Amino acid sequence: MAAKRKRASSNAGSAIPHKKIKSLLSVTLDHVKLPSTEGVVFVTGAGDVGQLGLGPDILEKSRPSLVALGQDVVDVFAGGMHTVCLTKNGKVLTFGCNDEGALGRVTEGKEDAEFTPQEVKLPGKVIQVSAGDSHTAALLEDGRVFAWGTFRDSHGNMGLSLNGNEKAPYEILPDQKVVKIASGADHIVFLTNHGEVYTCGCAEQGQLGRIPKRSSDRDARNGVGNNNIGKLVTPAPISLKPSLRLHFDNIWAGTYSTFARVADKNDIYVCGLNNFHQIGLNITEPEYLPKKSQVFSQYKWEHISGGQHHSLGLTEDGKVFVIGRKEYGRLGLGKDCEDANTLTNVRSLSDEKIINVACGSSTSFAVSADGRLYGWGMGTNGQLGLGEEEDYFEPTHVKSGKLTDRKVLRVSSGGQHTVILSSADNNNKTENGNSK
Repeated sequence: MAAKRKRASSNAGSAIPHKKIKSLLSVTLDHVKLPSTEGVVFVTGAGDVGQLGLGPDILEKSRPSLVALGQDVVDVFAGGMHTVCLTKNGKVLTFGCNDEGALGRVTEGKEDAEFTPQEVKLPGKVIQVSAGDSHTAALLEDGRVFAWGTFRDSHGNMGLSLNGNEKAPYEILPDQKVVKIASGADHIVFLTNHGEVYTCGCAEQGQLGRIPKRSSDRDARNGVGNNNIGKLVTPAPISLKPSLRLHFDNIWAGTYSTFARVADKNDIYVCGLNNFHQIGLNITEPEYLPKKSQVFSQYKWEHISGGQHHSLGLTEDGKVFVIGRKEYGRLGLGKDCEDANTLTNVRSLSDEKIINVACGSSTSFAVSADGRLYGWGMGTNGQLGLGEEEDYFEPTHVKSGKLTDRKVLRVSSGGQHTVILSSADNNNKTENGNSK
């Protein structure tokens, strides 16, 4: 098995006291659109630790390949080195690296268990999943959230709870009813039914929105220290001025960032890594406490996705905007483009109505309303699914014999692999098998 990746990440800090405001707002699933269309799963990219789910003999794919799951799937999520699938019956299937418990099930001593998709035992029907580099989370229909795996920072393993790594599902926010979850590389964001945003995990890049810079490193003089790392891994509300009386109705997470939309407004509050303006602030320093992004607040967002150094935004009318670093073509603005310091329309997609976007670390994807998948950015390991290990600088149609005439529904990209949800049947053929 390949050695576990090392990455710069976050560190400990002390939470800022939060003055709770009694709220009359009720956030329901009407505010948060959950996937419901069922389909089948395709994968592409690196599979050396089982994240493709194609068995121990398949270590890489450069074109999308079908995963034999035997169940209809409504959502997919690519973690750093593992994959999570949500079935229409509310079951969670996982496969990939399980060194730190990201699969939520026992694989030790079981031959090829990491390479084989298997169910995670959970105490109820799951309606949403998310995954980071070494953790997975699941939201149940009753509002409970269970998570497993670990968070990591620049010093190594942080654990997921006060007990350290959690290799089986652990109820992570028992006192709140949650309506949406989102995962970055090493943090989780929770939206409650009263419009509050909670976070937990790594704080080094400011992604928790409640730990000041001086306390974000576990070795800092003013930091919480290793003995109090529980303040980071225990969910707590983001830090907001009580006078603002803000409540939120949607959340998203980038690799090292958090986005939250103010209820009944377009205002987007952000925190996290901003060295390439990827969270839409004028500074190039991390933002440790939530701040309104004037750039992101210009649009009505259907979805926001963040990679390591770039972000993609999908507007409600199906337009794609990008901001951040240009290297490897991840912006999709052409080979000679500059870094995007403000949100920039991906004009080559202007003739398409886009329904889903996703960022990997250095990759970007978009799904059109008629089911076409476009990919661009870093092509190493074949994670773009374009048949080559080349970088692509503009959105390029991902074609595959097995995807022909199927409609792509959703896409998620991780460290070196990509997971695609497609229609189960050939939806573009007539009953006699001829193409329409």
